[in-house]
Amino acid sequence: MKLRDAIEHYVAWRQAHGVKFLTARNLLRQFLQHADGDAGCDAVTCAQVQAFLAGTGPVTRHRENKHYALAGFWRYAISRGYALSSPLPESERRPPLQAPPYIYSRDQLQRLFDPDHIDNALQGSRQLDPATFRTLLLMLYGAGLRFGEATALTLSDVDTAEAILTIRDTKFQKSRLVPVGPQLAGILDAHLSVRPVKGVAESATSFLLANRDGTRLSSSTVQTAFDRLRRVADVHGRAGGRENPRLHDLRHSFAVHRLMAWYRQGADVQRLLPALSTYLGHSDLEGTKVYLTMTPNLLAQASLRFAHYAGGGSDARP
Repeated sequence: MKLRDAIEHYVAWRQAHGVKFLTARNLLRQFLQHADGDAGCDAVTCAQVQAFLAGTGPVTRHRENKHYALAGFWRYAISRGYALSSPLPESERRPPLQAPPYIYSRDQLQRLFDPDHIDNALQGSRQLDPATFRTLLLMLYGAGLRFGEATALTLSDVDTAEAILTIRDTKFQKSRLVPVGPQLAGILDAHLSVRPVKGVAESATSFLLANRDGTRLSSSTVQTAFDRLRRVADVHGRAGGRENPRLHDLRHSFAVHRLMAWYRQGADVQRLLPALSTYLGHSDLEGTKVYLTMTPNLLAQASLRFAHYAGGGSDARP
């Protein structure tokens, strides 16, 4: 089978299993600029793969994505008999090590959410309003949303009276209802009354979090603003971990902090994990495990629980 056709078969197969697969699909199609799409899969050379993966300096997330896209495709191609072996060089067979997610401390979150810090970070911004940016950050952490989920919300998706968000067409092409706490519901209610959109006709399909001209927030604009905010708020990475904590790590922090709270409350964490998985929009528990990074505080809570259980505690409370 031609390489081009095999890639499209793989994309269709992944999407048939409920995954959007847009980033990997685009990367695999870009790979055809380095290899002959009309040739067989086994005609691809190590040199072509290396040219596609090439980069200097630290391993970036984009390069990781390219590696995973190619590795996944060749596992599929070999299993289907489209290829006899993988052209990925031996040094590239194992996925590059990823730095663990960064879990923000409570103090760091307070500094990131500080209105004065946000105002300073957005000085000169023509599109992104400070109040909108702060509301976005609070939603990413307070509801554990993905960036794309938060920025896709329309006015009709927000029910502040019932404190419910409707998340549509998510990563796994499913919709879900996300209840939020009273504090976040109040913040959303306040945001709805002071949205900075000027001179634009509003409707139920208007974006909840919009630029000043009513358009959807872009990841590049928000990421630039977040990088500035981290510097203003003096929030940095840790030795041996991520040099630059990410916007997406607010979601990681939500999950880990929720787990820590359950341990402290003496809740049945194993029973509640599926609820957390559903809340986060995962298709199964495997997808949730990545968010449950063992921070020292989380490990301490788990250890206390185990010590109490081992000592004969009947309710497994620390």
